[in-house]
Amino acid sequence: MRWTQAHIKTYQQAREYVDTAIIPLIPLQWGKSEKQIITMGEFTGYLSESLEKQFTGRVFLLPSFTYLISENMEERVERLKAWDNHFYQEGFKYIIYVTSDADWKAAEKKLPDELLWMPASSPDSFEASQFKRLIEQQVEQIMPIFTAKWQSEPLSREN
Repeated sequence: MRWTQAHIKTYQQAREYVDTAIIPLIPLQWGKSEKQIITMGEFTGYLSESLEKQFTGRVFLLPSFTYLISENMEERVERLKAWDNHFYQEGFKYIIYVTSDADWKAAEKKLPDELLWMPASSPDSFEASQFKRLIEQQVEQIMPIFTAKWQSEPLSREN
């Protein structure tokens, strides 16, 4: 399910089964390295959408958490924690952050839940079918992380 009118109606009917939120972490920057930053955002978007499709009925794909590359990491983490806390309090017991920005790896231990980092690949570097297959392979590798998470107790949040 996604952040759309049609999907929110479905979510409201199946709320008790949808316990996992996916939050794509998307960097923004203008003035230098735009292509690289855009590639990270695009790849993260494609990967997040594919995960949502794979786990339809169990996950909800939230809007992207966007941030400026120049924003201090501590500020980013605090803003993301506020998002996490809000959605956790609203019933999402597992929250997965998806990104291609390696800067998040340094802050991973400060996050309240699971960070999935994958290096970005540009769709322009592949034929459409090859890129689709690459995303499918990434999802296959990530699936065990989701299933292991669901077999464990949700991580507690500090209030």
